[in-house]
Amino acid sequence: MKSIYSLTLEEMETYFIKHGSKKFHADQLFSWLYEKRIKSYDEITNIKKDVLSTIENDYSIQPLKIVDVQEDVDVCKYLFELNDGEHIEAVLMRHDYGNSVCISSQVGCNMGCKFCESGRRKKVRNLETYEMVLQLLMIEELLKKRISHVVVMGIGEPFDNYENLIQFFMIINHPKGLAIGARHITVSTCGLVPKILEFSNFPLQINLAISLHAPNNKLRNQIMPINKVYPLEELIPAIKTYLKKTNRRVTFEYILLKDVNDSEECALELAELVKEINCYINLIPYNETNNIDFKRTKTVQIMRFYDILKKNNINVTIRREFGSKISAACGQLRSKKEDL
Repeated sequence: MKSIYSLTLEEMETYFIKHGSKKFHADQLFSWLYEKRIKSYDEITNIKKDVLSTIENDYSIQPLKIVDVQEDVDVCKYLFELNDGEHIEAVLMRHDYGNSVCISSQVGCNMGCKFCESGRRKKVRNLETYEMVLQLLMIEELLKKRISHVVVMGIGEPFDNYENLIQFFMIINHPKGLAIGARHITVSTCGLVPKILEFSNFPLQINLAISLHAPNNKLRNQIMPINKVYPLEELIPAIKTYLKKTNRRVTFEYILLKDVNDSEECALELAELVKEINCYINLIPYNETNNIDFKRTKTVQIMRFYDILKKNNINVTIRREFGSKISAACGQLRSKKEDL
C-alpha cells in the first residue's frame, strides 16, 4: 500500500475531488499529519468517517522503525528499518543556528566512490518520497524540537532518485507541510550532469552542493567513477549553466584524503578550476572506516590546503567534525547492521 506521506497537498486535493469529496479536506488532513502529527486516522475529528475510510484503504499512515540510535557531542545517528527489512541512516547535527538533519535518498549507492562506505554496498532501490519525509518526522518526534535545516547527503545519490527527491522537497518546503525554507535545504550530487541541468529549472531555491573531491580528471577518475561518464569538461559547464539560470552560489564538497588529494599542488589546481565560479569550497576531514583504506589528512595539512585557497581568493570553510565516535561516515551504521 502507498503511504500518505508521499502526497503533496495538491495531489491530496486531487484525490479528494476525484473521490467525490471536498478539496478543503486536503488542508485538514495535511494539518493533522504535519502539525498535529497523528499516528492513526482515528485521531482525525473534523473529516467524516466515510471520507476517511476511502483514503485509509488507499494510503497507509505507518511509520518507519528506528532500530539503533548512537549519540556523541552535538550529533545523533539513527538507523531506520524500512517496511521491506532494508536499512538506511539519518544524522542529526546540532548547530548554533538550529538543528540540521542529513537524510538518505537510496538503499545503497551505485556511484562507487572509492572513499565512501555507502558505495561499498550497491544500490538495492530508491527510497520512496514517504521514506525520506518520515526520517524527518520521526527525528523531530524524538528530539521534541523543530528541524530547521535539511541536507540530502546520506546514503545514495539523490539525483539518481530525482522524481521522489523533488516530491520530498515540495512536501517539506510547503508552509502547511514541514515549512522548512528552501534556502535551508541542500542537495548534494556527485555530478550527474543531465540532472544538474534539469534542477536548474526547479522553482524552489534549494541549495546545490557538488561532491568534487579532486581538481583534475585523472585523480577524480581514480576515486569517483562517475567522472568517467561526466568528466570535468562537462560538469563545470553544467554548473555554470545552473549558476546563470538560478543566480545561486554552489558549494563544492572536498573530502581531504591523506596523500591522495591533499597536496599543495591539488590546492592550487582546485583554486584554478573554480576561480570563475560563484561558489565556496567546503573542506571535509575524512571519517575513516574499517572497510576502506583511505586515511584522514593531518590537521596541519588541512590548514595548509585551506590557506592556499584563501590566498587565491577562494571562499573556503572547513567542515566541523561530528560523531567520530559513533560510526559517523555515511553508511557505516547500516554496514555494521548488514554485516551481522
